[in-house]
Amino acid sequence: MEEQTYRNPTPTVDAIIEKDSKILLIKRKNEPYKDYLALPGGFVNVGETVENAAKREVKEETSINIELIDILGVYSDPNRDPRGQIMSTVFIGEIAPSNDTINVMAQDDAVGIQWISLNEIDDRIFGFDHRKILLDYKKWRQSRRTFWSSKY
Repeated sequence: MEEQTYRNPTPTVDAIIEKDSKILLIKRKNEPYKDYLALPGGFVNVGETVENAAKREVKEETSINIELIDILGVYSDPNRDPRGQIMSTVFIGEIAPSNDTINVMAQDDAVGIQWISLNEIDDRIFGFDHRKILLDYKKWRQSRRTFWSSKY
């Protein structure tokens, strides 16, 4: 009997963190999209929930702890990542109160950190579909509704 193999999308997470009307972004260290701006995030490890992955990735890339407050949406366009079909659960979070002093530092897959206003989105170059995600977040702030990769 022939063994069946499956090719499944790879799960990732991204997090939107807003403070003082600015969004936390990283400058990517590695390809794809090296030196582009992106939301902090990354791959979900085996045995890890997407919630814990989001908190871990933000901590690894920016050195801050966050609390998750909502899900913006799930982005699963098969062409969103040049490495293959990689889907992302995008969370909205806030800096955890346990951060007495906020020392945001680029670490791990990030070479830089930037806080930008949502009004600056059109003036910046983003990796992946993160511009679309941030535009959806602008709408979410008004409606608090979940967003999808595509309309039905």
